This record gives sequence, C-alpha cells and structure tokens, in this order.
Amino acid sequence: MALRTLDLNAPPLLHILRSLCLLVLAASAAVSGRHHAPSPAHGTGQSMYLAPACRAHTASLADFGGVGDGTTSNTAAFRSAVDHLSQYSGEDGGGAMLYVPAGKWLTGPFNLTSHFTLFLHSDAVILASQDINEWPIIDPLPSYGRGRDKIGGRFASLIGGSNLTDVVITGNNGTIDGQGAMWWSKFHKNQLKYTRGYLIELMHSDTIYISNLTLLNSPAWNIHPVYSSNIVVQGITILAPTNSPNTDGINPDSCSHVRIEDCYIVSGDDCVAIKSGWDEYGISYGMPSQHIVIRRLTCVSPTSAVIALGSEMSGGIQDVRAEDITAINSESGVRIKTAVGRGAYVKDVFVRRMTLTTMKWVFWMTGNYNSHPDDKYDPNAIPVVDNISYQDVVATGVYKEAARLEGIQGAPFRGICVANVTAELSKSRKYPWTCADVEGVSVNVSPAPCEPLQGAHDGACPFPTDTLPIDQVTVQQCAYDVPGGGN
Repeated sequence: MALRTLDLNAPPLLHILRSLCLLVLAASAAVSGRHHAPSPAHGTGQSMYLAPACRAHTASLADFGGVGDGTTSNTAAFRSAVDHLSQYSGEDGGGAMLYVPAGKWLTGPFNLTSHFTLFLHSDAVILASQDINEWPIIDPLPSYGRGRDKIGGRFASLIGGSNLTDVVITGNNGTIDGQGAMWWSKFHKNQLKYTRGYLIELMHSDTIYISNLTLLNSPAWNIHPVYSSNIVVQGITILAPTNSPNTDGINPDSCSHVRIEDCYIVSGDDCVAIKSGWDEYGISYGMPSQHIVIRRLTCVSPTSAVIALGSEMSGGIQDVRAEDITAINSESGVRIKTAVGRGAYVKDVFVRRMTLTTMKWVFWMTGNYNSHPDDKYDPNAIPVVDNISYQDVVATGVYKEAARLEGIQGAPFRGICVANVTAELSKSRKYPWTCADVEGVSVNVSPAPCEPLQGAHDGACPFPTDTLPIDQVTVQQCAYDVPGGGN
C-alpha cells in the first residue's frame, strides 16, 4: 500500500491515530474470530473443517493437472475437476470436495456444482487470470437489463454457478486474489466493452455457505449472491485499495434469508450493499431482498457506506437487521439510496449498536440517486421508504454532519426512529443535521436532530425479537483425507 502525505485539511490527527489503533484491534479480532480447521491428528492423513454439510468424496486440484506455480493456467484443471466431481452432486451421491493445495493457482472463471465444497489450504492462493480472453461474456442480469458498467453483457465472475443447491466455499483462510489492478485501469480508461466480473457470484441457488477466506483485489464486487436464498457469509476478510472502483464487499441481490457475520472489509465502495434490481427491469423481475442479518461487521470505506441499501432496489428491500457494527474512516454508517423511477420499497430496517470513528456522516438517505439503466424508467414509480430504526450509536470524529436525510418531494421517507445516538462533530456546526422530505421521531440524540425528526417518542426504537430461520443454520465438524498429507 502506497504511503500518503499528510493532508492538513483532513480530520484532526487525534482521530486519525485513534482510527489506526481501532483498525489494528479490529483486524486482530477478525482473525481471532475465524473458525480455523484443526491440524491433522498426529500420525493420520485427516484434517477437519466446519460446514453445514460434509462430503463423501474428496479430490485435489493437482489430480487434474493443476500446477500451483503462479504462471501456469489452471482454468482447464478447475473446470475438469468440478465436472468430474459433479457425478456426486445428486442427493444420493454424498457430495464432493475439491481441495486446493498450497501454491498459487492461476485460473480464469469456472463454475461450481451442487452438494459441493471448494476448500483452500491456508497457503493456497487462487489467482484470477490477467488474460481477458479467458473471461467469457455472459448475459446481463434480467433484473438490471444491462451491465452496470456498460450496456450489453458482462464478463463472467471468477467463481460462479447457477441453479445450485448446497454450496460451500471455505478453507483455512486461503486466499482468492482477483488481481484487479488491470481491470480498474481499463475501467478508468474506458477500455472495456463489457461490465467487469466479480470474484464470487452464485445465481438462482439455495443453501450457500462462504467462510474463512481472504478475498483480495476483486475486479469489482467481491461476493454477489443473486436470486438466491439461505446464505451464510462468515469470517471473511475482504481487502482492496480504498480508491479502487466498485469493489463492494458483500452484495446480496434479490436474496432472502441471508446471514453476514464476523467479516472484516476494506473497500473502495460499500462494505455491504443490499440490492434488488434496477428501475423497470427490477420492477418487472419483482424479487425482493429480505430477512437479512448483519452482525459484527468491521468496515473501512472512506468514499462509501458501511451498510448501503440500494441504489438498485426496484424489487424491494425489507426486514434488514444489523447490529454490533464497527466502522473506521468511512463515508457513512448506513445509507439508503433510491430515486424516482426505482419504485418498490425499503422498509423495516433495524440497526443498533454501531461504533463509528472518523466519518463524514453517521446516517445518509438519498432520494435523488439518479443513475438509470436507460431512459425508459417510469417517472411515476416512486419508491417508499418507511420504518427505519437507528439506536445505540456512538460516532466520533464526524467531520461533515451527523446526518444528511433527503427524501423525495411529495413522497417523504417516513417512520424514521433515532434513539440513543451521539455524534461527536470535529467542528461545531450551526446545522449539524440536513433534512428534507423526511418524517420521524427521536429520543436522546446529540446533537439535537432536525425538526422533522423531533416527534415525541418515549423509549427505544424497535428491533425484532423473533429468530429468523437463517439463524438456525448450524455447522458440523467434517473430516477429510488430506491429499499429499498437507492441510
């Protein structure tokens, strides 16, 4: 990471030093919180890992001609391995695990299969190919109508799959490196004909478990489950330069029953962004993102949000629960992004126990996020934003405003509840809140919120007490024979 000169217009040095200390502590906590598989028992060729389902069959990438020297292409080896192991993908086949040994395994995109585990050794690195010809062009998502970067198709994601059941991507903190610098450069120079691919994208799938990995330098988004359900993302570290374009961390998109927890993300865009389609295409597809839990997330994103909802939310977003969130040097704690033409709704969003250090805004709502796939959007498709709760939030080193809340004229964002929130501004401001076209209540908030949020309120904001089905997903210890005796 390049060293930067001191910016005299930056927040006070005290806050920067505090941020660095918190960053070190958060990184240490993220590593210690992972579920590392135990080493093989002495005198045995077996090792253990944690997953919702174990597999009856194991093979190593080396068995299919893989060469982990960092320069030899392993695209054919990955595809051949998955194709071979797919014979066990039926419900009675026992499932299969592909073991990626220590080494640097250069590859283009490949797809997974059902009842399948991709397991990375602690010293395994999957390297994304720099040969753009190895990246197939696939159709745009139907709920978007086009690629996000460009009109038309998009490059495939490095690790993909569609219409799958029971997929596990895990390891002993092995690494998937997207080598994104080439893609970022071409994107900035407008040299790409198609939208960049992601590191991991699973579509139309059920029961996905992604854990105990480090993801580096994705071309764009890192983890993108779309049109899928019953998803757990746990113990993941995601790292990208904070000026890298669109390197969102985890983006559930038209997904239901999602659990994101114990993740550490440094990103050039939103750390977590919940989406559900873009304007008329998302409205037509009509698949919401809902029943989503986010816990113990640590985020660094100087130009974007810790948790974003939208802006592509035209299938609707509902029942999002976030708690125990830490952010350092990030643009905003929670941001809702939408616009006329999006339609649908963002409602029933509950956030509590956030600790934020060095922020531009604590909360940000935008009703005029005017990016559209084309000029065919419906100007009468007005999004509804309702029942948004923030409580138990402490923010220090806030150097813009406590909040910037801008709804839609004639369609105000309603049902906003803010309780037990303290935002310590780095400079005193006459108007520490900016509010337009919003309505709500507040209690025990400092600095005092804007008038539209000063409705009477006698206690805490709501937070659901029921248990979602995704919280009942558990893991078990799975044994596997270690190919070559390593782990």
